[in-house]
Amino acid sequence: MIAGFAELLERLAFTPRRGLKLAHMRQYFAATPDPDRGYALAALTDDLELRRVTPSLLRGLVAERVDAELFALSYDFVGDLAETIALIWPAPRQIDSPSLSELVRELQETPKTQLPARIIARLDHLPPSQRYAYLKLATGGLRVGVSARLARQAVADYGGLDLAEVEELWHGLFPPYESLFHWAENGPKPVSAARAPFRPVMLSTPTDLDDLTARDPADFMAEWKWDGIRVQAVSDHGTRRLYSRTGDDISGAFPDLLEALTVDGVIDGELLIRRGAQVAPFNDLQTRLGRKQVSAKMLASHPAALRAYDLLLLEGHDLRAEPLHKRRAALEALIPRLDPARIDLSPLLPLGDWDALAALRADPPDPVIEGVMIKHRDSPYLAGRIKGHWLKWKRDPMRVDAVLMYAQRGHGKRSGYYSDFTFGVWDAGQLVPVGKAYFGFTDAELKELDRFVRNNTTERFGPVRAVKPEKVVEVAFEGLNRSPRHKSGLAMRFPRIARIRDDKPAAEADHLETLMALLP
Repeated sequence: MIAGFAELLERLAFTPRRGLKLAHMRQYFAATPDPDRGYALAALTDDLELRRVTPSLLRGLVAERVDAELFALSYDFVGDLAETIALIWPAPRQIDSPSLSELVRELQETPKTQLPARIIARLDHLPPSQRYAYLKLATGGLRVGVSARLARQAVADYGGLDLAEVEELWHGLFPPYESLFHWAENGPKPVSAARAPFRPVMLSTPTDLDDLTARDPADFMAEWKWDGIRVQAVSDHGTRRLYSRTGDDISGAFPDLLEALTVDGVIDGELLIRRGAQVAPFNDLQTRLGRKQVSAKMLASHPAALRAYDLLLLEGHDLRAEPLHKRRAALEALIPRLDPARIDLSPLLPLGDWDALAALRADPPDPVIEGVMIKHRDSPYLAGRIKGHWLKWKRDPMRVDAVLMYAQRGHGKRSGYYSDFTFGVWDAGQLVPVGKAYFGFTDAELKELDRFVRNNTTERFGPVRAVKPEKVVEVAFEGLNRSPRHKSGLAMRFPRIARIRDDKPAAEADHLETLMALLP
């Protein structure tokens, strides 16, 4: 029933701890029959093929039932469209209890012209918490702090299964996943119908010089950490796919790279935009991510490439149990058989001692390099973060002092706070926005920032508030690119608020020219 799904979403949204989120999902899977639990899993992993309900459609519906000024004030206070509508919609005279599968089929099959009336009928017969769950389902924006991998982990835990096995089968399974839950309840293991399956990736743990000095450099290999995205390129008897590190199929956006996978195997590497020997900034890659199709013009101007790190399978042979130095030798032998314009080998760095590596890390030959990767020579390829096997030593983040300009309410457990902050720097005497951050601060600092926003609002733009340009924050970020989409002409990579600078007046915040000097 939708009531159980609504309760699950509420618990997930207000539970910060990963272990408790997993427990809530396991309990739901145990208490909920098929196919409802399968559709809930698909909603959590964003694998439901629904006709997405747009915010504009919902605003039009609520305008028919609720005073416009009341809705505007409520939306400004709540900050979430689905939650606002769920709370403000007139109370139902009669409550229905549809199943989740009934609602999913309805959203999939109702003709577009009839959908608004169907949504109104549902909202008229659901209590607020169930309206909220229904609207989140319809819009596809759950935002309850659960990644697709965490949801798959919950299924694996529920059935005592190996997550790696679940993820290898995932792309051959489809909602409502009845065969998966049958397997979790001691049924037969489903055989994936999908060619070129995803294999769960091996991840690294952060390190620093103090940690490294306790290790023998002779036991490790080192290579550059490039500013692209980690991918797995798979060729399986003519079927070719490209997966992100979380198992999302991104093949449609990179047909030029798929064409280069002419040998059966699985390569782990970094997806980049590369023009000859020159690696482009991450912003160039971002223009291709998320596309279903890519124009011939973009294929020519933004050519995709794979910088190969590791080899998992080759022509039917599974190499993952082999030590890294043997997999590396096999990869070095494979690369000459592939198109060098599309797939090249990540070079190894000299590793005589840690101080020499530290010097390389501090002064890399390319601004697109994020740091160094350090991998144990004898490490097998194992899914997840295996302590001591793979290490990442990132460059120190860039930092800038900026002024808060705008704030917006958060979601889930932060829905009562202004927690999404836009900040700017000075340019010709005016503040220009250069980024947005919604993490990096402590709970106490969040309350301090929220209090500042409420006491210093100058204008309101729906759920967004403009504030007096008085609060300075130190922003840490991993990189900087040119971007015509922003007034400043810049885009930050992974910005976060490192600390609040109450010791610094706004007039002493940084200037745009300071950031321009950091551009690669």
